[in-house]
Amino acid sequence: MPGEAQPKASRAHIEVTTWVTKHVGGDGTGSKLFDEAIGRGDTPRTVLRRFTRRFPELDSALWSPDHSDLGSHIEVLVNDAVLGVAYDLDTPLTGGERITLLGQFMGG
Repeated sequence: MPGEAQPKASRAHIEVTTWVTKHVGGDGTGSKLFDEAIGRGDTPRTVLRRFTRRFPELDSALWSPDHSDLGSHIEVLVNDAVLGVAYDLDTPLTGGERITLLGQFMGG
């Protein structure tokens, strides 16, 4: 009805860190933050698929070649916990979550 407060869209915060920032317009250091709308039924998978469509290089780096699963070089955390602890790719989001994309480091 007119004059009633409209519900605010739920949001998730995506933090892209370390060398992964190169794929979203950064310089490969620090972090870049993004605010993403989430809807009913959205999961880390659906939010990240939607997000990475805007960044083709990140899309290639984050997902397996057939896009069925995550690739092996970027770690995904939800609220500071790696996937498989409190969330997995298909856990429904409620809003306010922070999804972090953290580049893995390999050394020798």
